[in-house]
Amino acid sequence: MSKLTNRLSSALLMGALSSFITLFSFHALAIEVFMAGDSTMAIKDPKDYPETGWGMPFAHFFAQDVTVTNLAKNGRSTKTFIAEGLWDKIEQNLKPGDFVFIQFGHNDQSKHKVDRYTSPEQYESNIRNMIHITQNKRASVILMTPITRRHFDDNAQLKLTHPYADIVRNIAKDTNVSFIDMETLTREHFQQQGFTLSALRFMHIKPDLHPNYPNGITDNTHLNQLGAREVAQLVLTELKAQKHPLSKLLRTPDPKHLTYSYKGL
Repeated sequence: MSKLTNRLSSALLMGALSSFITLFSFHALAIEVFMAGDSTMAIKDPKDYPETGWGMPFAHFFAQDVTVTNLAKNGRSTKTFIAEGLWDKIEQNLKPGDFVFIQFGHNDQSKHKVDRYTSPEQYESNIRNMIHITQNKRASVILMTPITRRHFDDNAQLKLTHPYADIVRNIAKDTNVSFIDMETLTREHFQQQGFTLSALRFMHIKPDLHPNYPNGITDNTHLNQLGAREVAQLVLTELKAQKHPLSKLLRTPDPKHLTYSYKGL
């Protein structure tokens, strides 16, 4: 074998080794963001549009090397999320440096729905166990209270409808995990908009306007696309305010978008 052939073989070998190391390093460092929650966070089937979970627009905020895996599902409580193996999927795939959003409560408190109802004690135990598992995997938790429902009282004030929210607040204090009080943030957000404007963010559709809802719908729990985007933006704003590591992993804007400026209405 000639010296030239040896040099070419060595060069090819080094190139292949370099590519392998680069690929391995990328996968070793790639971050995955898991989302555990209910319908207010979940990815929706086209048959349910324009219903939109806030996790859908949120997933598009991050750089290409950040994978967002949204396992939130309609109607799930901590009890059913665990029983159906959805939490197992997170636990089995978690690696050091990953993140897990945990937001439950809407369905856990539903005593009239026995399959999903979770007692306050079991709810707390389930949340704490999710945190414990995540931390044992050297991943990080972002714990959340459930988002508000759009239920106004006679004084045009949004009602507090989440009795389990204080449990989450207390867990956050005890465990010192990252915490976003979504009930408070979304309640203040929609309260400021008022009765009429806030309705434009929820599933309010008159009859004969959408093929998915021929008889119309008035739903003050689930968000539409606009409401989901605004709630996702509230989450991002809070992450930035907390200087959370995820706020440093955002996508790079298209240069042409940097020429735009907000001029108000």
